[in-house]
Amino acid sequence: MPTLNPYVCFDGATEEAFNFYKSVFGGEFAMVMKYKDVPSDVPKNEADDNRIMHIALKVGDNVLMGSDSPGHAKMNYGNNFNISVSVESKEEADRVFNGLAAGAKHIMMPMADAFWGSYFGMFTDKYGVQWMISYDKQRQ
Repeated sequence: MPTLNPYVCFDGATEEAFNFYKSVFGGEFAMVMKYKDVPSDVPKNEADDNRIMHIALKVGDNVLMGSDSPGHAKMNYGNNFNISVSVESKEEADRVFNGLAAGAKHIMMPMADAFWGSYFGMFTDKYGVQWMISYDKQRQ
């Protein structure tokens, strides 16, 4: 079975964002590579040296990955996705929601019992990443 891991891109805020996510989820970085770490024969712009080329944070059985785009890349940072986090208790849902929503740009749905039976909340964090936090009582 394939494994899907979310990969988020930033314009220079990857290291800050991932340290923030690590403060909520815990764990260690499986990899942190900056553009200055690429081999010398790979074309690069020295202005990007301190940007993150790739970072990986293990979260449960999944890996949250990300990078900063090189400064010359013209990327669209709009979000057409959400990262959905399923947790094992209502207390954990509140902890993860409150941790990730600190400084949130927008809270669409605060944590509450949803009509479909889940304890659910949804927001856009301070880095523009959209999150959905869910505790599904029926599945426990």
